[in-house]
Parts: sequence; structure tokens; C-alpha cells
Amino acid sequence: MKFIGELAGLATSFFFAMTAIIFTMTGRMVGSQVTNRMRLLFALTYLAVLNLILFHEPLPFSAGSSRWMWLSLSGVIGLALGDAFLFQSLVSVGPRLGSLLLSLAPIFGSIIAWIFFGETLTLLQITGIALALAGIGWVVMSHEEPANTPRGHTRRGVMFGVLAGLGQAAGLVLSKQGMAGDFSPFQANAIRMLAAALFIWGWTFIEGQAGGTFASIRKHPQSLRLLALGALIGPVLGVSASLLAVQHAEVGVASTLMALPPVIVLPISYFLFKEKVGWQAIAGTLLAIVGVAVLFLA
Repeated sequence: MKFIGELAGLATSFFFAMTAIIFTMTGRMVGSQVTNRMRLLFALTYLAVLNLILFHEPLPFSAGSSRWMWLSLSGVIGLALGDAFLFQSLVSVGPRLGSLLLSLAPIFGSIIAWIFFGETLTLLQITGIALALAGIGWVVMSHEEPANTPRGHTRRGVMFGVLAGLGQAAGLVLSKQGMAGDFSPFQANAIRMLAAALFIWGWTFIEGQAGGTFASIRKHPQSLRLLALGALIGPVLGVSASLLAVQHAEVGVASTLMALPPVIVLPISYFLFKEKVGWQAIAGTLLAIVGVAVLFLA
């Protein structure tokens, strides 16, 4: 199918924008950590059923050990650690600013590729980095904390958002290694999700938080439906679409199309969360997206 990679990139942005809204709501109901734990269980269940239907096995046991190693590491760094930071950021600063900070991931990805693979940056790419950072800084400076927000709340949210972008970038680089050749994005996603779920829930049991997690869900049963929907849209459809985009389109094109959630989230945040969106936020968001586009289309 022509333009399958480009269409998958656009679909990824839409899915990630929607899941940012949903998980912001669940994060404010049951907390970001409970959201992260439960969405992994839902996503892993969805992917196991999907792989059983498509490939007649719930997990790609026939894949080589090298794929399992790269994709498992990608899942822990990108889906477990990176998304844990993302949810903390979404709860702290909202879906608009949290999603915008996540758009740093393509920039971090280029830096990681330079360090580990010797890829050098051109002047145009450096210009793209400068534009993106300037746009993000503009939005951060224009973001007003609510009167009841604790001191440092937004500052911590910004830090978590930057760490989320770094985790996603590292996860994408590792995923590309594990998907070398013609490997199904749904199978790759299942391996990543399994590793992330084992890591997160292992840590949850060590901390003795498993009972508290399910207690939070019982206290807010309405969150269960949102978690189930968010897991389907984001970790299953969104992540699989992102892997499909990278697999079938040039990395620059795919990464640019996947960096659009802040633009999609902007009007939603205004109408749904009643966030004030001034001209600085709009201009900064557009400047950041232009920077990402320049960087990867160079």
C-alpha cells in the first residue's frame, strides 16, 4: 500500500494525542503509577489475543534471541521508565505541555544516533534543534501555574517530560535494532510490552504496592473503562503504528509525522480542560514542530 508509512505516522500522532487526554484523566483519578501499571496489563492482554489471531501464537516465541534482547531492553527503557516519567509529567503540567515535551524524542534520537553510530549533524539539522528547543522554551515560559499548584510542581513536570522524551528516543533506537528485517510491528510490540509489564509489576511487588494498586481501582471503578480504552488506543494501536511508520517510511518523514500530538492536543486541552492557550503557546508549539520538521527533513 502506497504511503502506508506516512499514514501510520499520522495515525500515531492521533492515537498518542487521544491517549494523552485519557491517561491525564485516569492519572488524576488513581495516580500516574497506577495508570502506568494497569495500562500495561491491558495492552499485553490485547496484544496476546491479537498475535494469537494473526500469527497463531500469543507471543513471538519463534523470534531469535537477538530480537528478544533488543526489543525487551527497548520495552523497559521506552515503555516502562519513559512512560512512567510521561504520566508524571501529564499529571503535573497537563496533556498539552506534557505532549509538547515528549516531542523532544526525535531530537534526543538524533543525538543518540550520533553518539553510538557516529552520525554527524549538518548545519540545517542543528538549526532544527535550535528551533525546536526555542519553541519548547517559549511554551514552558508562557505556561501559567494554577493558584493552588504547589511550588515547583510545573518545574518537576517539565523535568519528567524531558526524561520521557529521552526514554522514548532510546526505546525507538533499540526497537529499530530489534526489528531489523521484515518483523511484524505487532510481534515487536508484544515483546516490548511483556518486558515493560514484567519490569513495572516486579518493582511494584518489591515495593509492596500491588494491593494498593487494585485498591485504587476499586475506589475509582470508572477509571477501569478509561484505562482499558487508553491502553487500546495508545500502547496497542499507537505504539504499533509508530513501529509500522518507521519500518515503511523514511525515518525523517515518520518522526516528523509522529511529533504532531502537541498540535492535536492544543484545541482539546482548551475545550476539555479549559486551559488558557495564549498566542505564545500557539506560536511556541508551531515553532517546535517546525524545528522537528527541519531536523528530520534535512
